[in-house]
Amino acid sequence: MLARTMSASKVEAGGLRLLGVSKMFWLGREQVPALTGFNLETQEGSFTTLLGPSGCGKSTVLRMIAGLERPDTGTIEVHGAPADELRRQQKLGIAFQDAALLPWRSVISNIRLPLELRGKMLDEGAVRDLITLVGLSGFEAARPAQLSGGMRQRAAIARALILNPAVLLLDEPFGALDDMTRQHMNVALQRIWSERATTTLLVTHSIPEAIFLSDEVVVMTERPGRARDIIRIDLPRPRTASMQRSPEFHAYVDRLSELLFAEDGRGDL
Repeated sequence: MLARTMSASKVEAGGLRLLGVSKMFWLGREQVPALTGFNLETQEGSFTTLLGPSGCGKSTVLRMIAGLERPDTGTIEVHGAPADELRRQQKLGIAFQDAALLPWRSVISNIRLPLELRGKMLDEGAVRDLITLVGLSGFEAARPAQLSGGMRQRAAIARALILNPAVLLLDEPFGALDDMTRQHMNVALQRIWSERATTTLLVTHSIPEAIFLSDEVVVMTERPGRARDIIRIDLPRPRTASMQRSPEFHAYVDRLSELLFAEDGRGDL
């Protein structure tokens, strides 16, 4: 069976742990529930994806882990410690759909920026290694305007990794890219993750992307969001583009589609 529920999930090591997390937002004079009773547990070093309808609170979960939003109720732990502690230790890396690179800085200067802002010593060897890891060797001096969208996202991911974070948070990082570039970036991200073994949480609307990258896919309900089910992706790594044409891959696509469209037959993705 492809799916396993939250109650059946066993976490061997502490990765991300969210228990009873709820969040309300004000819309005019009314409060709108974004999340209610959201639970999630992952293993350290795993790659987990949040998948669900638009407005179900996927990005809210990520932003609360990052400290950009505060939960109204519930607890958030990372590697067995409160998320606030890892944020203070600067052990959380984050990348959004917008690469948000400074246009007047070169690739290498953008990647160095978190080190400079925190007054940390620059390890040029580590910076160069990271540039090689994300596939930007030869483009160190290029400005963002000289790069393709995929290359800008590679630089943004390198910048998120420069502080050697314990957790990498990715909010639709490839959502604005064309399909071919997105597939190339999925392969690149899988390689980067496999070499770093960083606990990773991805938010995406793409079912194939979620399957290709993840150890587990958390399928969320419509707002107010909660974890409806968890699908363990039992496909060998490294995963290749040709694997997406396999019967096994399509079985996961069908199962996730069934879960996403289960409530009303529509599923606004």
